[in-house]
Amino acid sequence: MKIDLSNSGITESEIKKYKKDLEKAHNYIYEKTGVGNDFLGWVDLKYDVTELERIKVAASKIRKQSDLLIVIGIGGSYLGAKAVIDALSHTFNPKNVIFAGNNMSSDYLNDLLDYIKDKDISLNVISKSGTTIEPAITFKVLREYIEKKYGAEKAKDRIFVTTDKEKGVLKELANQKGYETFVVPDDVGGRYSVFTPVGLLPIATAGINLDVLLNGVYDAQKKYSKLENNDCYNYAIARNILYKKKKKIELLVNYEPKLHYVSEWWKQLFGESEGKDGKGLFPASVDNSTDLHSMGQYIQEGERTLFETVINIKKPYRDYTLNCEQNSMDKLDYLNGKTLNEINHKAMEGTIIAHTRGNVPNIILEVEKLDEANLGELLYFFEKACGISGYLLGVNPFNQPGVEAYKKEMFRLLGKV
Repeated sequence: MKIDLSNSGITESEIKKYKKDLEKAHNYIYEKTGVGNDFLGWVDLKYDVTELERIKVAASKIRKQSDLLIVIGIGGSYLGAKAVIDALSHTFNPKNVIFAGNNMSSDYLNDLLDYIKDKDISLNVISKSGTTIEPAITFKVLREYIEKKYGAEKAKDRIFVTTDKEKGVLKELANQKGYETFVVPDDVGGRYSVFTPVGLLPIATAGINLDVLLNGVYDAQKKYSKLENNDCYNYAIARNILYKKKKKIELLVNYEPKLHYVSEWWKQLFGESEGKDGKGLFPASVDNSTDLHSMGQYIQEGERTLFETVINIKKPYRDYTLNCEQNSMDKLDYLNGKTLNEINHKAMEGTIIAHTRGNVPNIILEVEKLDEANLGELLYFFEKACGISGYLLGVNPFNQPGVEAYKKEMFRLLGKV
């Protein structure tokens, strides 16, 4: 994986001007002296072999006893797992992991109950406190459903709880009912938790190789720990340079539909980390070439307040070569012998040229292929860049005080005492 800034309009001298600030940000993370330093457990996260094996055993048990694992959680409690599972799974084959508890739609919940009525299910509820309203409501409904379907004694073997190691409503309930529990680390915030049990249990249940995924993360930890010649740090600096040039919106762009939820995860990561104190880029995303036919006009000719970060997956898992006859009615003979991946990349290259000429700077992240190791590296790359970028911006990248504002008003309107 590498970064290409040749279409960003950013010069090497501009990046070098950040040398002192970068050193400070780097030391904030590795010496744990910056604000939010009690949430840096993700930086050098290493897994105890016994704990990792326990996750694999639980995942195997779930697959054997159930058609579906329903993961109940919101925000970082589901986006990371959803991103990895979608990116590494067949697009159209039914998945054995689905997600709930990330909204309060009555239609969604009723549709879910309809969908599971003839299926064997297990639950994985994920919440540090156990009181977040969306997963709490969904877990209450599905716990009652599963206890009625299987009986209380058998139901407890189908419920897995990922929560605080010592305290909280969920921890107390798990102890009382005898549910198997996994720990949300105290020093890892939700949006950085994909490589903890929060993400790993659902990912393993989907049949994804945890060892290869985590090896990609461990390699990235080493690769992006150095102060010099660090693409991850250059990305963080480039974002801040463009922000100071009045580019207020960053669009994460992909040309692979499987990356849609990587973008959703990325939006929470950067939005929750940097959007505070009246500062921060607004993180948005587009799925190309689909969105070139909807958002393309605005990106090309709308307000010049945005830039793009393009994820370029160089090699597909499988390619398709077109066989087009000359003089055929579909007028596709010029594509004869070309692969779909080649055509997709020409669309990407043409879009980068057009948008750059339209005063939309482009940062390109080149990923060799979409597999466990490369995806592990990509997600860690974004986590590390986010921490550095937040410190360069002058905010605490590891808190989210604004999230509580809506909750206070919602609970008031609901009459919560």
